[in-house]
Amino acid sequence: MKNTIKKILLVTVGTLVAAFGIDLAIHASFGGATLAVLWEGCALTFHITMGQASFLIAAVMLLFCFFYDRKQIGWGTVIYQILYSTFVDVFEGFLVYTDSRIANFGLMVLGIVLLSVGCGIYSYADWGRGSYEALTFALVNRRGWQTQYVRIGLDICCVAVGAVLGGKFGWCTVVTVLLSGVILQRVVGWLRRVRFLGLEQ
Repeated sequence: MKNTIKKILLVTVGTLVAAFGIDLAIHASFGGATLAVLWEGCALTFHITMGQASFLIAAVMLLFCFFYDRKQIGWGTVIYQILYSTFVDVFEGFLVYTDSRIANFGLMVLGIVLLSVGCGIYSYADWGRGSYEALTFALVNRRGWQTQYVRIGLDICCVAVGAVLGGKFGWCTVVTVLLSGVILQRVVGWLRRVRFLGLEQ
């Protein structure tokens, strides 16, 4: 029971941090983060909303994981999807930027860092992951590849497909590709080394 409570806490905190981070990054006017480029491309192509596009892409990723490495899907996946989609909309109303492009660029980078840290936190709970992280770790665990390289590869694929479909990319996209996989791997590795909340026995 204690471990379940700890996992709920980790998934919740990680999801909220990630949701705030993605909002901070994509609304700074430097293009979209990797998945956001794909969302926008799908929304334009299929004439649906960004939210509907994000759910559609998440469903495809989770369907792949269900057959390829279904242990990546769990109760944490359900909690993540509900909280993430809800709080991305909630946090958007609280964002404040400046008239300085340099300052806004810094806020964008901070957002990407927070997104990656949040992903690492709820991934460490190992209780089912968000769709993108589930796909990432399915490939990592089944193929033995390093997390940072898998994430960079997936980011590039999302941006390429999204751009072809009409999604917008920019500095936010580039920085996300360069930073997210590295930070995610470092966060998960550090939490495992310190046996955070006693989950690593």
